[in-house]
Amino acid sequence: MKRIVLSTALALAALSAAPAHAGGSISFEITPQNAQEEQQMRLGLGLISLALALNGQANVAQNGTGNGAGIAQQGGDDFGLIVQDGNNNTGTLAQGAGSNAYGVFQFGEGNDAAVAQSGGETGILVQFGWN
Repeated sequence: MKRIVLSTALALAALSAAPAHAGGSISFEITPQNAQEEQQMRLGLGLISLALALNGQANVAQNGTGNGAGIAQQGGDDFGLIVQDGNNNTGTLAQGAGSNAYGVFQFGEGNDAAVAQSGGETGILVQFGWN
């Protein structure tokens, strides 16, 4: 019993030593596991672009201040989308060798993403950040 109380007290002391307003972020990436999932993901990225009234193979939509985004494409049949909603987010997407599709979605504050695709890849990265 003493061991549990001591462990709990040490854990609480360590947590209380952290700053009250610490910033952070959480990210997750989704990649298709088969051809059907890849087709569905590419369709979904296209529908999001239509809903945002974007057109073309490289699209950036930003809402907030201090955001920066860039997409570089080398090769045919690439599709890239970066959506930033919040402040001080940075996102880059480099697509090479063709047949790539990727969406970066950043919400909140201070997210940073750098994605590189080397051909025939599909995925989505979603980030939530706070200060």
